[in-house]
Formats: sequence, structure tokens, C-alpha cells
Amino acid sequence: MSLLFRDIGGASPTPAGSVVCIGAFDGLHRGHQALIGRARGRARELGLPLVVLSFEPLPREYFMAAEPPARLLLPAAKLAGLAALGVDVIGLLRFNPAMVAMPAEAFVHEVLVAKLHAREVWVGPDFRFGHRRGGDVALLERMGGELGFSTHGLPLVEAAGERVSSTAVRAALAAADFPRAARLLGRPYAIPGRVVRGRQLGRTLGYPTANLRFGGRRPPMQGIFATWVHGVGDRPMASVSSLGTRPTVNGTEPLLEAHLFDFAGDLYGRRIEVEFVARLRDELKFDGLPALVEQMDRDAAEARALLAAAAPARAIAETPCPAGAPSHSLSPTTP
Repeated sequence: MSLLFRDIGGASPTPAGSVVCIGAFDGLHRGHQALIGRARGRARELGLPLVVLSFEPLPREYFMAAEPPARLLLPAAKLAGLAALGVDVIGLLRFNPAMVAMPAEAFVHEVLVAKLHAREVWVGPDFRFGHRRGGDVALLERMGGELGFSTHGLPLVEAAGERVSSTAVRAALAAADFPRAARLLGRPYAIPGRVVRGRQLGRTLGYPTANLRFGGRRPPMQGIFATWVHGVGDRPMASVSSLGTRPTVNGTEPLLEAHLFDFAGDLYGRRIEVEFVARLRDELKFDGLPALVEQMDRDAAEARALLAAAAPARAIAETPCPAGAPSHSLSPTTP
């Protein structure tokens, strides 16, 4: 079972020591998997818990609130993914004015040493932290030598000759290059979530949808897509999905709406995962609902044809992590 904490204060979740990874971990791509895998191996060798420290909101979202970067994984999906990668303790620290103002040296003393009793700290390439990004690997190495922990930086990870990064994944998704995104992620890109009630307009138009909210974050792409939906039956279900703000009906919040072909049933409250296969077109504003339905008919036919010629890229999954990773539940230690 993975423990979750949100704040620096309170009792230590790892009083006997820990191995710590730090990063944004948006996407949990191959580079993140490699970093966590190396740290997990060391934690098991030392008989210590593995801790992953991340932040919510992501620092770039905090500093770029007016135009935030696209988000690859929502917090719940990231937590589930980290647990599936064998992380014992997850620190999803609140990125707020107090955290922004904390000097890098104070972060080392208060979080890595006092809170987590770190024995080893693992970070990715170009890692920076603390107020005005004043901390780096050199600072961790110097302070670790004084305070009793070692620092390890993982070199760049490449996939098919390309540097793996969240920025590269966002670029691939924005271009609807799903094979490239899958190479970088180590799995097809999918959005998991719990089905929520919408306006039920699709049902009246002959296209009932399973709706997933994107938590007010900016999704990495918009448009109409051919998709597989996992989590409804024993096999992935062919579908056509819209990801965007629904301009024809004056929507504002990003919403993922998946219409499952040849399915009739109530999915409200069900956890599903929508895997993206191909982009069909941009999201458009139509001159009335009849024109919208005509285009939806064309979209559905195109998606059916594409999916009939393609097998699902992977089996049903509960998390966005590679098959075979251990499954863990999350137990929050603080609200």
C-alpha cells in the first residue's frame, strides 16, 4: 500500500530513512520510469522505502496560470501510476506561496532530511529546485555530503534517437503523432477517469457519451478522435471521442466525451480509460445542431473504419503504467 502526504509538517512517514526521487513526473514517460526504476532498485537493496516527491499544481502551472502548459496526467492518474511503479510513499506537495518562497537549502533541511531522513536522492537531468530555482545537483551533492545522503542524477533517456521528455510528449500529442507519443511514454497515450454526468445532449442527438472531466487543466490536444475505451467489458470498445470545449453548444470547460459503438448501458461512476488512436479533425463550431449531427455521422463512420483495421494497442489497464508493474492502493496520511 502506498502512503500519500501533502504537507511538509507532521510526523515523518519514513523515520528509519528512505530513498527519494524528486520531479514533476507529468506523463510518467520512459525517462520517469527509468529514474524511478533505478531508485526503486536501490531502495530494495538498502531495505528502505522509496519516496517520490512531486507537486500540485505543477510549478509551471503555478507560474503560468494565465496560459498554463498542457497537462499529460491528472493528479489521480499520476498517483495511481506511481503506486503501480512500486513507490512506497508519495509526497504530492502543495505548490503554494510558501513553497515558492522556500530556499533550496531549507527544502533540503526541512523536507529531505527532517521529513524523509533521505539516504539517497535521485533526480533527472537539468533538475532545479527551491526559490528562484536556486538549487541543483551540485547543491544536493554538497549538502548531502554534510547531512548524510548521496545524490544521483540519471542521464538523458532516448527513444528511437529522441530525448524523452514531457515537452516532447506534448509536442507529439499536439501533432496527433500517437506512435511517437507511445515511443516516448512506453505505452499508448490514454486518459483515465470516472464517468460523470453531462448535459445529456449527446443522448438526444443519437450519440450518448461517457464524459470525463479534465479537472480544469489544459489538455495536450483538442479535436475529434478514433479511440478505444477500456474498462467497460472484457475487451476494449471501439469509440469516437471529442476532447475540447464543445463550441457549438457554447461550452467552456475542457471535456472528454466518448461515444462507444454498439453499446447501451449506464456508465455513470465507472472508471474507464480512453486510448487515442487517430485524430479525425479539429473541433469546430457548427451552425446549429442538425449540421453538427451530420458531421458526427461522418466522424463515427470514419472512426469505425479506422478501428476495424487496427487492434487495440494494449489490454485493459487500471493505471497509465506498463503492464506487469505491481499494483498498490493509496492510503492518504494527510488531507
